[in-house]
Amino acid sequence: MSADDATLKVYGEKADHYADMTANDGEDRLLHAFINSLPAGGRALDLGCGPGASAHVMAEAGLQVDAMDAVPEMVDLAARHPGVTAWVASFDDIKGVDIYDGIWANFSLLHAPRADMPRHLSDVAQALKPGGRLHIAVKSGTGERRDTLGRLYTYYTQDTLCDLLRDAALTPDETITGSGTGMDGTMSDWIAVSAHA
Repeated sequence: MSADDATLKVYGEKADHYADMTANDGEDRLLHAFINSLPAGGRALDLGCGPGASAHVMAEAGLQVDAMDAVPEMVDLAARHPGVTAWVASFDDIKGVDIYDGIWANFSLLHAPRADMPRHLSDVAQALKPGGRLHIAVKSGTGERRDTLGRLYTYYTQDTLCDLLRDAALTPDETITGSGTGMDGTMSDWIAVSAHA
């Protein structure tokens, strides 16, 4: 991912802890809605897959699942899940046209610098097949700042995120907001948008 070294270092050092934390998240209704929106046996990308918990659920549902992350320790964990093909790659490595029926970008692109987001979303749009689905979730707010662990976050308002998606030739379909506690123990608000190519 096009994130700074400090952010990648935190995830590398805390990969096992993060895997344990996400394994106890319970059933993710947004993930199941995403899976159900894709054709049976379709191809999906878990973009910034972390330890691969979501990719594992997708594979169990019968999807062909690619998973990519810039943190080797996370990719090692993701690759252990049956049916998941995982490799080390950054957001800059999203290349190709009409490859995926769906791309799951759940709290991953929020680590990219704001200036890079339009380019990343354009690459995502090209990688989706016509009508392909995107799920993107970010923390809501404005500006950029580090959390107490040192990870860099870029925050978005709902309007800004939806405008960026439209600029990338993606059509937002539904927006859901919520709040949750992250790995640093801090509660924060978030926005999740489902969109199609």
